[in-house]
Amino acid sequence: MEFVTEEIASQPGCWRRAVALAESAAAVLPRPGERVAVLGCGTSWFMAQAYASLREGSGQGETDAFTASELPTDRRYDRVVTITRSGTTTEVLAALTRLHGRVPTVSLTADPNTPVMERSDETVVLDFADERSVVQTRFATSVLALLRTHLGADLTSAIADAETTVTEPLPAGATERRQFTYLGTGWTIGLANEAALKMREASLSWTEAYPAMEYRHGPMSITDGSSVIWFLGTPPAGLLDEVGKLGALVVNEPARDPMAELIRIQRLAVEIGAGKGLDPDRPRNLTRSVVLDSGDSGQA
Repeated sequence: MEFVTEEIASQPGCWRRAVALAESAAAVLPRPGERVAVLGCGTSWFMAQAYASLREGSGQGETDAFTASELPTDRRYDRVVTITRSGTTTEVLAALTRLHGRVPTVSLTADPNTPVMERSDETVVLDFADERSVVQTRFATSVLALLRTHLGADLTSAIADAETTVTEPLPAGATERRQFTYLGTGWTIGLANEAALKMREASLSWTEAYPAMEYRHGPMSITDGSSVIWFLGTPPAGLLDEVGKLGALVVNEPARDPMAELIRIQRLAVEIGAGKGLDPDRPRNLTRSVVLDSGDSGQA
């Protein structure tokens, strides 16, 4: 458990380094006006979702996010970005092989000694954010910190918020709840998806994630006094009051950068997992990288 705990706590420093790296990485990252696809698997896919929403919302160009195995074969892009901590994920490498010579590719990775360095036209290496734990925390958020900076965001406040969330108490009573729902809007939908994944991986908890406005369309039926409803970003008008009447523990910190708020969720997942006797560094049924043979991957 100590690996993931240390890695979670190191995120403010990693974000500072990612911000500094953004300037030199700018030459290979998407340019304004380009049509871009962003690929990843698991946590990396959710960071791709967040970045795609931010980039398109900032007016820099159409941006789609796909899990790497589902990249459309007939859609044209000016550039494809892949996010892969290990640099060995089968679906990402297969996508890069299909794209070679057809569209410029750039990969964000933590390990410069992996196949992605040869499969991608360009690479940005965040080796300072690599991790020993199977559960991803600091690599994913450092990638997003770099990409947000490249889009023109000033992360000074986000880093200050992160310095707070790595040590402040978790929401009172949260570790005793049995069901967790994470709600986001816009770019924080990707963060909500990632929050739910962390809870599943590290603590085997019943977790769900939705666009906040979708919560009324069915998901709220499971909410009761054993639930936590956690907003990432500002809740839609009226929803906070509705949720408050359902008996759930509601967590809402709209003034805090949502990426920093994700740190508290990472910590909660680890604490609940440890309380169950689990090892969050080695989640059940998971490995650091999904490497498939040709039959499993569907690739020749």
